[in-house]
Amino acid sequence: MSDLGTNTTGRSSDLISLPDSLIGYLANDLAVITGIIHLLLAPQFYGFSQTLGILFALNGLGFLGGVGLYLTRYWRRELYLVAAAYAFVTILSFFFYGGFEGFLSAFYMQGSLNWNALGAKLAEALFVVCSLALYTTSET
Repeated sequence: MSDLGTNTTGRSSDLISLPDSLIGYLANDLAVITGIIHLLLAPQFYGFSQTLGILFALNGLGFLGGVGLYLTRYWRRELYLVAAAYAFVTILSFFFYGGFEGFLSAFYMQGSLNWNALGAKLAEALFVVCSLALYTTSET
């Protein structure tokens, strides 16, 4: 019987191993969502800040690279903590970059709700929770 934290299908010789839990699939999907959002926004931010555009692209690639690693036999339990910290730092950088006023205004663009910012931050927060849950329930 498998537990919530295992992401292998039982054959250690396979390079690719899919999650065997709902939480694993959810964490995977949340990382893909936030990675794609950051990659889609990178060119827009690059237009007014090269540094910010590059950071958005690297962040998106980091999330997608983490998904790639998670789906291999090289994934280890400790990496759940790394993944949670990575997403948490991404959330904190949102505060750090814009300050409190910038944080609130980042969720609104020209009087409308900014679905990209809201979706990415919600996905990241849920990803942190899923990663910590997977860490606590996985075997050593």
